Amino acid sequence: MNLPNKLSLLRITIVPMIVLIMIFPYAQFGIDMGYIAIGFVILPIKNIIVLILFAIASFTDFLDGSIARKYNMITSFGKFIDPIADKLLVNTMFIMLAVNGIVPVVGVLLMIWRDTIVDAIRMMVSAKGKVMAAGPLGKLKTVLQMVAIIVILLNNLPFELYRLAVADFIFWFATFISILSGLSYFIQAKDVLLESK
Repeated sequence: MNLPNKLSLLRITIVPMIVLIMIFPYAQFGIDMGYIAIGFVILPIKNIIVLILFAIASFTDFLDGSIARKYNMITSFGKFIDPIADKLLVNTMFIMLAVNGIVPVVGVLLMIWRDTIVDAIRMMVSAKGKVMAAGPLGKLKTVLQMVAIIVILLNNLPFELYRLAVADFIFWFATFISILSGLSYFIQAKDVLLESK
């Protein structure tokens, strides 16, 4: 197994670690994780730990693709595992944030529905012997989602100090781009999807 694929697998192994840190019942075990106060904004230490793990996982996403392209290490397994690792990381984070009431459930559902539909479209297109590469909107969607998660984990810092709801804006913009990119996949594949045979 080459290095890019190992990095994708590392990204997957980080996901359950993040979940455990977010849902662990610290109070029941008498653990006080503490927090950092920046002005009037409270930033839990738990968020910082999750942020570090998420940043590492996000960096592996950039790194594995760069290495695979630069050193011609693109494999079938890599094409399979890389998008799965991305979706597991991002969607798990959004689900955990929604469960904790930090982000709106509707936005999270729209993004997950989009991913499910796009995956189905890709499977149908693949069955016809064609390949649908990720377009610029799809890549922008992933970047916006990761930036949104980072800013949300930071409790909207530093923007919260100026009463600017930047985290909310990025979250909804990511949702919009997610839907838009889903539509672009449908338009690309409409001939295959709507053919009579």
